[in-house]
Amino acid sequence: MYRIMLADDEGIVINSLSMIIQKNFAGQFEIESAKSGRMAIEVAERFRPDVVFMDIQMPGINGIEAMREIRDMLPSVIFVVLTAYDKFDYAREAINLGVIDYLNKPYNQKSIVSVLERAIAELNTRRERRRQDLRNKERLETVIPIIENGFISSIMFDQPFEEDIENYKNLLSIDTDCGYMVSVMFGENQEGGYLTNAVGSAIKAQTVYYMKVRDIIKDTFKDSIVGSISSNKIPVFVPRNGLQMEYSERIELIERSRVAARQMHDATDIFYRIGIGGIKKLKNCHESYEEATKALYSTKGSVAHVDDLPIAVSYEESYPADLENEMFEKLHDGDTEGCLLNSGMFFDWMSEKYAQDIMSIKLKVLEFVLRAESDMYRSGGHLYAFESRKNYLSEIIDMSGMDEVKTWFIDKMRNAVTNMTTGSIDHTHYLVKQALQYIEDNVEKDISLNEISERLNISSYYFSKLFKEETKEGFIEYLTKRRVEKAKDMLKDPSKSIKEVGSACGYSDPNYFSRIFKKATGMTPTEYKERAGSVL
Repeated sequence: MYRIMLADDEGIVINSLSMIIQKNFAGQFEIESAKSGRMAIEVAERFRPDVVFMDIQMPGINGIEAMREIRDMLPSVIFVVLTAYDKFDYAREAINLGVIDYLNKPYNQKSIVSVLERAIAELNTRRERRRQDLRNKERLETVIPIIENGFISSIMFDQPFEEDIENYKNLLSIDTDCGYMVSVMFGENQEGGYLTNAVGSAIKAQTVYYMKVRDIIKDTFKDSIVGSISSNKIPVFVPRNGLQMEYSERIELIERSRVAARQMHDATDIFYRIGIGGIKKLKNCHESYEEATKALYSTKGSVAHVDDLPIAVSYEESYPADLENEMFEKLHDGDTEGCLLNSGMFFDWMSEKYAQDIMSIKLKVLEFVLRAESDMYRSGGHLYAFESRKNYLSEIIDMSGMDEVKTWFIDKMRNAVTNMTTGSIDHTHYLVKQALQYIEDNVEKDISLNEISERLNISSYYFSKLFKEETKEGFIEYLTKRRVEKAKDMLKDPSKSIKEVGSACGYSDPNYFSRIFKKATGMTPTEYKERAGSVL
């Protein structure tokens, strides 16, 4: 049912309109009326009509003014203007207010029915659009927590996929590359820095309280992304522009977090503690979460910020920590140019500030090189030799000038960053090279994919993929080709029989050997042997 208001200072007009509507749209409209502009505004405020028939010329507040007032209250209301023939220009002004149509007096039943049918169609379209919007919003409310949890999981890994992160940022309208992590811990009671009954509390929170807690977190941390419950903790990412937070802002954040912990306790009857990590770039936010969690276990309060506790690294005022962090970020990305640029800049800072303390510079250089190589080895695919760095200390101690130290430093960093992204490639080369050598040494044997995979200590599925990627041929295809090539060489020897050649190439059945050889060369072994003999 729709609501319609008839506003006209003539009772006969209201009565005739009402009769036409009831006759042609029985049961579809609830009708109320007003005989002045002021009454129209008051009725509209109480009745909230969907459609308003408005006479332009009414005593007191005229129809145009009343329509403006009603439009402010009810932006989606549909107006139909009633006017006399000589008020045509006046009606035009009404149309600028978004009127669906205007009717010139005297009007007829057909025109009233026509305009109401159009109004009903418009109302139905709006209602359907509204229903669709609500359905979409409902779906979104279901999907968004899944997307947010996926984003949280991605950034909490040490090496998230850049493409995935960018997709999540677009889906969640995140327009920054920085942020900090929050760890919300809950339990039945607090004992020191711990909350008890983690499992029971997690089950209760997941099944009963999670959405309440999530809403409070969202209200407390602006634009935050909330993950799902893990053990008795909820990880939260808070986007941030820039890597610095003013002291006053940190104090305000801590106070808001204390309020949030109380609100969550009041809403769920479970105790909550909130740990806050430092601001990091997205790819390093797993470090921020570690700081947030560590902060929780380092104090007994309801809120713990990493910068308030002696658990984060503190640097002397002029130390270029951002430059150091960026240098190792470039290293992990395999960005040789960027890593070496930052390495050179950091060395220049050291040589300028501590020109008289070359030993400290040497130690810092050695620290960075060992750290970079350690990260490189941990990236996988490289063989670590215990004694590979035994000369580093003596080499760097014997250096006499800054230029020599810098050259050594840059060379070692270049080697580390270059190898950072080649480990998996080198490992593939190494495995396939071993496989190819084994085939060459045992071509006469019944070699199988499973046999070589076991010798290399990898699955046959993975070895098959690596082999094809490296050689551009399948394992059986390559093995057959090598056996046929060896057979062709042996068949040139007049003293070798077909059976001997087949057996020496891994084919104990002469008939099978003949079929394989002909398929590969277009000739039988006998034909090939005869042709080879005639050529020789």
